[in-house]
Amino acid sequence: MITTHLLVKGKVQGVFFRASAKEVAIQNGITGWIKNNKEGDVEAMITGTNEQVEKFTNWCRQGPPKAVVDEVIITPKEEMHFNTFDIIRF
Repeated sequence: MITTHLLVKGKVQGVFFRASAKEVAIQNGITGWIKNNKEGDVEAMITGTNEQVEKFTNWCRQGPPKAVVDEVIITPKEEMHFNTFDIIRF
């Protein structure tokens, strides 16, 4: 299992990005969290197999239909364990 931090930039807030990402994560067996940040981006910390993380990351490059993704910054992290995939609201 690997853990990766994703920073998704573009028009990604107000387009159901987090809710759609949660569905994709659950379908692919990903655990972790996703949240909006104050800069207008979406951040996620995800754990899964290489294949699961790759599928989720590829989905994030497009996002849901109303999203316009400009960039996805991927940062490998030390392995973390999560029980579920959660949307964090601030």
